[in-house]
Amino acid sequence: MRILIAEDEVATAKALKVLLEKAKYSVDIVHNGNDAWNYISSGSYEVIVLDIMMPGMNGLEVLTKMRREQISTPVLMLTAKSEIEDRVAGLEAGADDYLPKPFATSELIARIKALGRRSENYSAREMQAGNLLLDGNKYEMRVDDKSISLTNKEYQLMELFVLHPKHVFSTDHLMEKIWGCDSDSDIDVVWTHIGYVRKKLRELDANVEIKTIRGAGYSLEVT
Repeated sequence: MRILIAEDEVATAKALKVLLEKAKYSVDIVHNGNDAWNYISSGSYEVIVLDIMMPGMNGLEVLTKMRREQISTPVLMLTAKSEIEDRVAGLEAGADDYLPKPFATSELIARIKALGRRSENYSAREMQAGNLLLDGNKYEMRVDDKSISLTNKEYQLMELFVLHPKHVFSTDHLMEKIWGCDSDSDIDVVWTHIGYVRKKLRELDANVEIKTIRGAGYSLEVT
């Protein structure tokens, strides 16, 4: 399950990302409403967690824009405000659930799981590219009766490539999208993980390949 967390408190967002990734979710984090909208409009998520109080567009504005554009992804609103009026405003804007801060992380994860089961994208966790099947439920790739497990980051890379075949992704874009703009990792981590995924594709005899586009980035192509 792929989740977007829009939370302007950087430490909180990072902590949630770590917890959810340990639960085998793919997680993107942003820290303002404008970035949240950019990710939502260009990505595919099962659940979106929106903090109401964010720079740029606030959470309610992002949510209102989502529903106006007929994006029906379940949304969990986070806020330090606990007044009834604020809860009502969020629900009337189209939120599916509401959790005031401070919250127990176990409750947050339980609510995200519940919303994920309601998402129209939830069942579409198997994606095809050539003879390769990418299974988001088991975090593995399969070709016929052969399968191989993927780490969280390897899966996120493959999901991005499979969802956008032939699209050229720059190293910087992959770094920001998969590891996040606040990551302490060196950009070499992108090349390393692409190397891991390429090796696994060869082991499966997949007829898809992550090609290096000189001076531009990487693209998934059927060979």
